[in-house]
Amino acid sequence: MSGLRFIPALALFSALTVSACSGVGGDNTTEEVVNVYSHRHYEADQELFRYFTEMTGIQVNVQTASADELITRLETEGASTSVDILITVDAGRLYRAKERGLFQSVSTAILDTNVPSHLRDPDGFWYGLTQRARVIVYATDRVDPSELSSYEDLADPRWRGRVLVRSSENIYNQSLLASIIASSGEEAAERWAKGIVANMARRPQGGDTDQIKDVAAGVGDVAIVNTYYLGRLLNADEAADQNLADKVGVFFPNQSDRGTHVNVSGAGITAYSPNRENAIRLLEFLTDVKAQSVFAEANFEYPVKPGIEWAATLTGWGEFVADTLNLSTLGALNAQAVMVFDRAGWR
Repeated sequence: MSGLRFIPALALFSALTVSACSGVGGDNTTEEVVNVYSHRHYEADQELFRYFTEMTGIQVNVQTASADELITRLETEGASTSVDILITVDAGRLYRAKERGLFQSVSTAILDTNVPSHLRDPDGFWYGLTQRARVIVYATDRVDPSELSSYEDLADPRWRGRVLVRSSENIYNQSLLASIIASSGEEAAERWAKGIVANMARRPQGGDTDQIKDVAAGVGDVAIVNTYYLGRLLNADEAADQNLADKVGVFFPNQSDRGTHVNVSGAGITAYSPNRENAIRLLEFLTDVKAQSVFAEANFEYPVKPGIEWAATLTGWGEFVADTLNLSTLGALNAQAVMVFDRAGWR
């Protein structure tokens, strides 16, 4: 969260003095603990862990690293692990962890109420914590939003040389393509991928923030990105970042059919969790009102729990119809999506 303006929702934590331990498996001085591997690296998450400790007396020990590194660590540790919860980004990675036997099934009335069925594993192996919509951002001085309609439409030749998008190695794009396979079949998905390749303004490079900045700079006219990246630019400390973000608009694709593709950051309780009940309490907390409100305000992510107020930035973009495909499908179709990208020449 460095570089972002202060978010009012975090003020409720300012009086807390309880600090979370920085590493997993260290010398714990409290009797009750829950150990977390997290791919998320936001200060808001750390504040939530501190608040949970203040409220429950359960110390939260967190270690952060890349998703692949954390998954590999859990595999290596096996039954000797001290880790209770894995938090990572994208349903494709959550599915991968489940398939490798790293999660155990958990179901509680609170979790099932807080997290809609399409945003969690059907068998209770993982639950969404936040939502991200994958949208089209467009240059407001060069594109009329009436020209936009769907992801599929961006493969039309009239967008030749105008589309920006990151690499096919990116899990967000793999999950988007998986959703298209689920909706339209593999042949249609491959035609779409080939059409996007033909319409690219340049070879894929950089992250979602880079795509937004390059639309603002005129490298391309439209880009496919996750919403929270634009939210962070719009609320950045640097005036230059804000000015770039102000040059693009947000369009929610596929509103007349299946809805805009959404994905999650999410969490599961590890297969060999030594503090299972504490882990369940933390997971329930992260999906409930206080934590969901902070996720929405501090990182411009959509809550998973229904009825939580959105951040003003998200509200300003308007409501939208979201695809309700169960996100476990994205993981199940990931390998197929990667092969389609390869055949399409999407690098």
